[in-house]
Amino acid sequence: HGSPHSRIIAWLGMYEGRTPGTTVGDNSSARLDNDNMPQPDALLLINPECGGQAVISEDDYIEGAPELVAEVSSSTVSFDLHTKLNVYRRSGVREYLVWRVVDVAFDWFVLRDGEFVRKAVDAEGLLRSESFPGLWLDVGALLDGRMGEVLDVLERGIKSNEHAEFVKRLSG
Repeated sequence: HGSPHSRIIAWLGMYEGRTPGTTVGDNSSARLDNDNMPQPDALLLINPECGGQAVISEDDYIEGAPELVAEVSSSTVSFDLHTKLNVYRRSGVREYLVWRVVDVAFDWFVLRDGEFVRKAVDAEGLLRSESFPGLWLDVGALLDGRMGEVLDVLERGIKSNEHAEFVKRLSG
């Protein structure tokens, strides 16, 4: 769990570093509602002053649904793909990522019409975020531990016109 977790954080951290107006969280508690305060392995949110849907409370918790949540799952696959998936869906998380370490698989769900729909890789073998333009992932490289390739693909996404337009929108 430790090494995959660090890879997700590195990938999201690089995106945050090149995308002003976004914030990455590592094991951050999120108050989604009165009954649910999960601590996802990683999250990425649009800062509230830039139009994000979550806020940081006075006591330094995330309140509301982050735009993107990621779980690294080994012994908790069933929980992450059922209970947590439903909590995140009901709360309005826009994108939910689950790295099933033992299965050597990666699921990327997008919220559409109140339901999570699993994204498929595109013709290049990539998954591309809908909430965070330029956040691109080479799933095969990630699962094989080829982080140089993962970060190269992300860099391509960050250099895209869609990312530049997103940064411009975030800066208001």
